Amino acid sequence: MANVTMPQLGETVADGTVTKWFKKVGDTVVKGEPLFEVSTDKVDTEIPAPTNGVLTTILVDEGVTVDVGTVLAVIGDASGEPASSTPDPVVAAPKEKLRVAKTLDAREKKSTSDESQLSPVVRRLLEENHLDVADIVGSGPNGRVTRQDVLAHVEQVVMPSTEGSAVLQSPIVRRLMSEHNIDPKSVVGTGTNGAITRHDVDTLISAAPATSAAGATRDEAIPFTKIRRLTAEHMVRSKATSAHTLMVKEVDYEQVESVRARRGAAFKESEGFGLSYLPFNAIAVIEALRDFPRLNASVGDDELIIHLDVNLGIAVDVDNEGLVVPVIRSAELLNLKQIAGAVRDIAVRARSKRLGPDELAGGTFTISNPGPFGTLLTGAVINQPQVAILSTDSVVRKPIVVTAVDGTESVGIHSVGLLALTFDHRAVDGAYAARFLNRMAEVLTTCDWNSELD
Repeated sequence: MANVTMPQLGETVADGTVTKWFKKVGDTVVKGEPLFEVSTDKVDTEIPAPTNGVLTTILVDEGVTVDVGTVLAVIGDASGEPASSTPDPVVAAPKEKLRVAKTLDAREKKSTSDESQLSPVVRRLLEENHLDVADIVGSGPNGRVTRQDVLAHVEQVVMPSTEGSAVLQSPIVRRLMSEHNIDPKSVVGTGTNGAITRHDVDTLISAAPATSAAGATRDEAIPFTKIRRLTAEHMVRSKATSAHTLMVKEVDYEQVESVRARRGAAFKESEGFGLSYLPFNAIAVIEALRDFPRLNASVGDDELIIHLDVNLGIAVDVDNEGLVVPVIRSAELLNLKQIAGAVRDIAVRARSKRLGPDELAGGTFTISNPGPFGTLLTGAVINQPQVAILSTDSVVRKPIVVTAVDGTESVGIHSVGLLALTFDHRAVDGAYAARFLNRMAEVLTTCDWNSELD
């Protein structure tokens, strides 16, 4: 028998939501295959089965948020024999009536006491919805307020209608109805106890006839997905934290291009994917960080923390909805061929939500690679708490001045691209960043890339 528990998906994550079960009770499970999907404030990810056996019990329903370590299911042996004793199932918490407000002093005392126990997720939800923790009944251990408690409370906000009846509306539902001049009485609520849900309002909005009056503007409201919202929050927080500075260097990729031309076909046949510029840039980053380690760092309390391992993050777009940054750990130990394979692996698994919990944490330097889309220059936002991020934009054929060994100059057609380094000016100055880029260019133009592929 084996208990399946809510995993710790990041150091600051205290709870998670089971968004989907891939197996039902009675199904055979194989160790390592996807068992369920978890959503947190940091990532949506598929969690593999910890052992072989039969799924005998599911204790937590889809859509329910529970604390890290909570038992979610039980896997029995091949016979399907259930465990002798299992925890009680966890289902969606029933809606609680709004409590009568206590005196201000009592609420402030409870608020101060409760806030010290709140997870970062709960704190964010309270702030977004302008709620006081003292108004919420906690269902967690020792009465701790959980994410589910906050969401249940938000859904139960009561707004009196003009006729004195009560229509249940969350803040986002009230905002959408206000923006589109929708009367709550015109909406049929499909939520619990007739609550008007966001889906109800979105359906009504999409069904409204489009206006064609001269000069009228037509808009479509596309709600942020969770990953889009989390990406946005992370970007805003980063811009508010670091002194972003952009530095760009043009690089001659002809040496790289010649190796790709000679070895590319054989590489694709043996490895199953093409040899792009990204692994070459990754090797150049790793080599440059050996000489300029202050860019492989994070800012601490009045100090710069230099990381001795290069845990290389690669920004991956997920269905045009947001970014995740899986990490290649100890990348300094890998050669070009190994880096190429690692980049391919994490990109494929990121887009199919098959990254492990630890693969999105601990990065020390990040590469963003918009180049395949033909970009010229990108000033990427630093991936906190790192101090630098490199954007590798498109490589194009263009005429440049070529200097021969004897010093003579001529015009040639070479593959040329830009390296755009965004760095935190709190950590290093421009001269340091410039030397880092010069070292990258040196590696890209002089490295024996053939030996890296052998």
